[in-house]
Amino acid sequence: MSTESRLRLIWLYPDLLSTYGDRGNLLILARRADLRGLPVECAEVRADQAVPADGDIYLIGGGEDGPQALAAQRLIADGGLRRAVDHGATVFSVCAGYQLMGNSFYAKGAKCAGLGLLDLDSDRGETRAVGELAGEVDPALGLPTLTGFENHGGRTHLGPGVRPLARVTAGIGNDGRSEGAWHGRILGTYSHGPALARNPGIADLLLRWATGMTMEPIDDRWPTRLRDERLSAVLK
Repeated sequence: MSTESRLRLIWLYPDLLSTYGDRGNLLILARRADLRGLPVECAEVRADQAVPADGDIYLIGGGEDGPQALAAQRLIADGGLRRAVDHGATVFSVCAGYQLMGNSFYAKGAKCAGLGLLDLDSDRGETRAVGELAGEVDPALGLPTLTGFENHGGRTHLGPGVRPLARVTAGIGNDGRSEGAWHGRILGTYSHGPALARNPGIADLLLRWATGMTMEPIDDRWPTRLRDERLSAVLK
């Protein structure tokens, strides 16, 4: 992104994958960019529309099995997201969206092909993971503790081509030990909340990846109060 151009934020398939208020992630990114004087263009791409390959940040949220499987089929057939990643785009994926970034996942008892953008596979756990989620983020990312809410039946197994986003301190995440994954400019998590409202540091990381610019500090008093309240709740 050049300083004269707009930052293009693409929210993928809100008609299929937006069960837990994940549109909030788009709003948070746009707001934090705007507060730094970065011109922003937001686009919502439905499942019957072509995915533009010229976005800067792509967001995809959570959803149920049927919509998740359909989203994977259409994204694979469309090819726009893969072309965007090949050109250096940033991707933030949550829950079902995170699973379909990998090589495979299960939906309604059937194994489905993912996009293969992250080296991971997902299957079903014996129990459903529901509740507060927290973890110590990979030091390489330089971010504070992850906080969020999870609601999923999956278990995700990371391959050697990715690093976990965080080490779990509360909740389940991938498998009770690690949570989420990242590689290059692609980051996935099971954290809802929405994730970026609870974790503004991740939002700023995505903006840095997409722009190559340093993100100057902004007033985060209210996000900090939310984070402190939620993190203290998991310690009780």
